[in-house]
Amino acid sequence: MTEQSEWRFSDDRGQLSTAPRRPERVLAYVQAGATLWGLGIRPQGIFGSDHDGPDPDRAKTGTLPLEEVAYVGAGSALDVERLLSGRPDLVVAVSYGGGHVYGLAPETAKPLEERVPVVVIDVSQARTFEEIGDRFAELARSLGAERHADADADLDAARERLRTLAAGPAGAPRVVALSPAGPDQAHVARPGMWPELRVLTELGVHLVEPAPGRPGANWSTLGRTETFALRPDVILTDIRAHAAPLDELRGGEDGSVPVVPWNPEPLYGPRDHARFLGLVADALEAAPVR
Repeated sequence: MTEQSEWRFSDDRGQLSTAPRRPERVLAYVQAGATLWGLGIRPQGIFGSDHDGPDPDRAKTGTLPLEEVAYVGAGSALDVERLLSGRPDLVVAVSYGGGHVYGLAPETAKPLEERVPVVVIDVSQARTFEEIGDRFAELARSLGAERHADADADLDAARERLRTLAAGPAGAPRVVALSPAGPDQAHVARPGMWPELRVLTELGVHLVEPAPGRPGANWSTLGRTETFALRPDVILTDIRAHAAPLDELRGGEDGSVPVVPWNPEPLYGPRDHARFLGLVADALEAAPVR
């Protein structure tokens, strides 16, 4: 494709976006923007969801150069004019199913699409981590990014290291993924409902499944005592700004259990994924042997 040729991309709603030439001023939901940055595309701006505040949540932004990328706000602070204030020629959003644009109210998303192309990538639990990553990579390539073999090699090496550690002779340490909700309870992740956690399971990591029968499709909300009764050898803790600090939940519990910072809205580039897998592998190596 030459610089002057028409740009076309069919998103995960089956909706075709077109532009007279390749978009260069990309506004993206923070997760999408940070993923695109890891794939070689710098967004012009990012926006958040109702979980976010007036400043970007650095747990979600990865290595984005925030001094160079505008943050236009989140939630009810967003309207069409604010989203278009930087004159983007493409908006990249995510969906958790049904094609609904996450982070934007329908009364904002619809008129936005009437004024600028909007590409939506499905990051729901119905897809594998690899499928989501492939879609982001396709979008990045359409915007001019090149594939880097060294990033893929690093990811392959991180996966193999984790697979080897998980199959170690001492047995797989028990890993609990959670989002602290204060000193008295935690939302414990159901591993099968999170594409990134399913990757860990496929590599042999023993992710503890909370007991069935409690409400919540993605999480099981447990009291503090119940949470630590799961006997974690490694904890993956939600580090997004709206989650409580793990120390608040942990209180007097054994602080020797290795902790991995976890963003449940992961970045899908190979370098970002390799970095996370490396942190999990480090924690498995440091986990106490029972």
